Amino acid sequence: MLFLDRLKQNCATYADKIAIEFHEPQRTETVTYQYIEDTVQKTMAYLHSLGVESGDRVALQLPKCLPFIYLHLAIMRLGAITLPLNPAYPEAELIYFLEDSGAKLFFADSHDEAKIQAIADKLPSLETVIYIEIHPDDPEEFESMLTAEVDNLPHPPTDANQTALIFYTSGTTGRPKGAQITHGNLTTNLDDLYSAWGWQDDDILLHVLPIFHVHGLVVALHGALHAGATAIMLPRFEPQLALDTLVKRCCTVFMAVPTIHKRLVDFSDAENYDLSHMRLLTSGSDRLPDDVCVRFKQLYGHTLLERYGMTETGMNLSNPLHGERRIGSVGMPLPSVEARIVNPETDEPLADGDVGEVQIKGAHVFKGYWNMPDKTAEAFTSDGWLRTGDMGMRAADGYFTLKGRSKDLIITGGLNVYPPEVELVLADHPAIQASAVIGCLDDEWGERVTAIIILKPEVTVTEREIIHFCRERLAQYKTPRTVIFVDDFPRNALGKIQKAKLREAWC
Repeated sequence: MLFLDRLKQNCATYADKIAIEFHEPQRTETVTYQYIEDTVQKTMAYLHSLGVESGDRVALQLPKCLPFIYLHLAIMRLGAITLPLNPAYPEAELIYFLEDSGAKLFFADSHDEAKIQAIADKLPSLETVIYIEIHPDDPEEFESMLTAEVDNLPHPPTDANQTALIFYTSGTTGRPKGAQITHGNLTTNLDDLYSAWGWQDDDILLHVLPIFHVHGLVVALHGALHAGATAIMLPRFEPQLALDTLVKRCCTVFMAVPTIHKRLVDFSDAENYDLSHMRLLTSGSDRLPDDVCVRFKQLYGHTLLERYGMTETGMNLSNPLHGERRIGSVGMPLPSVEARIVNPETDEPLADGDVGEVQIKGAHVFKGYWNMPDKTAEAFTSDGWLRTGDMGMRAADGYFTLKGRSKDLIITGGLNVYPPEVELVLADHPAIQASAVIGCLDDEWGERVTAIIILKPEVTVTEREIIHFCRERLAQYKTPRTVIFVDDFPRNALGKIQKAKLREAWC
């Protein structure tokens, strides 16, 4: 049963049960499963009245809010494709995503109207922009728009191979790629996690993650709705508020990135919180430092469950719910997943204990990159294994451990940054002759985006000016936090910059 069918069934089975509690600073909005079903139907009628049809791309650049969820579910129910966009994307990136995807309709925060109107003439395929005013104290603002009749709504047959979502992932060659996630991909992964993580209909998830990302939208929110559970959603993470909520609402499930877990173990009042009622606390989107895992166990009495996923697949590997949660390991393949370690040059499988590229196969693996057949072909081996670009090893007892990334990917605060994308922006600065972007270890963020720069002769520019230049053109998490000026780069015999040596020298 596909995820959308499962959700519709849950809305009938758990009609009066709380599906989502959305906590704002001044109020809490509570919605039942039946309310979700009714509102999604009204939203479908609204979208249909705007001309949305099966296969259309509908972009959402909204803060974490209930209207985002209603729109997303309604878009998929119509057979259209949700394009979630980070609210932090500046104009240049926004133009690229909307243009590349050919989005027909764009829902944006009313606070961004001036920015979006300034770029509208550069987006010929975009037919309509709708601005939503998100009022924490007036949740009916969005629902007042839903006046279309719900009778005779189209119900396109949803094929498992039909694209449900496009998530843009930073490109190794500088341009982000749109990963097409199908209804079948979603369902396979949710079924796997339901089994592997023991989801129950009486679970209460504390949701502190963004919902423009696979982790927050699919793994966490879809996971709770798929199980018939309750999701308590906070608009953002704050250590004290999160801990207070975990205790007061007797939450059973919590999903976060290492940066969040570090803030929890660094919280000054941590020893006064009893989390013994919880059954599952996961960590993902970046490697969990061993010391954070150990301190979390000492403070809160739980061994964090580390797992491994990626935008193109959802979850691949996981430490067990019951059994050894091995520190430093991302566990074993989920029930429907195959994983292997290979020589990245030949794709030949390696023996246990040898380090090579992690490759993945399964029905959860994405359909391909939007309008990029060559990049899609490059991503797979001739026999259908996905090349993840991550290096790792497999122990004799089946546990996998990641050993780094083969493509210089930077993960900061759980979000992916590919250096070429930042380097392209730096190349446009009139004072910069050359640049190399690397990730340096950072206690709070996991890695810190660091720009190593050679200036043009007789030119002066400050670190602050470089950071400001990037911030106007890149999302904040992609913007360098540190800028280092050098006279030259270490290079190999072919003239290629040796980033490993830059990391040794400056990180």
